[in-house]
Amino acid sequence: MSVTAVPAADNAAALAHFAARLAFETDVSDVAADLAAGVPGVVVVDSRSQESWDQGHIEGAVHLPTAEIATRAPGLVPREATVVTYCWGPGCNGATRAALEFAKLGYRVKEMIGGFEYWAREGFPVETASGVTRRPIDALTAPVSGIACAC
Repeated sequence: MSVTAVPAADNAAALAHFAARLAFETDVSDVAADLAAGVPGVVVVDSRSQESWDQGHIEGAVHLPTAEIATRAPGLVPREATVVTYCWGPGCNGATRAALEFAKLGYRVKEMIGGFEYWAREGFPVETASGVTRRPIDALTAPVSGIACAC
């Protein structure tokens, strides 16, 4: 009786909650699909340190550590863009802090859930100074066939 010990939200509350989550969050598969399709107006921002960026990042992302967003974002990120922030992974709230900084500046912004960890684990391209590579797909995060999970 653990699941039903606290009743599920009523329909109106559930609709509001889940719609809001989708307005604030996106996942690595959706970001990868939009980047591959060349969807205009999406700017992916890596909010990690220089050392972390150098270790690997999303190809085409803008490197903008959280502490620099207020001063550098207006010169790097178009005001009309939809900004997608990411940091290390689910155990890090750096992307949340970065998204907050963009929101303070008036940008439309979403946080990429899963962060760089799930980007790499799902086998999407990772860029380093040595070039672009892909890790094998982790079967615990995505179908190893490379076909989208269609969820």
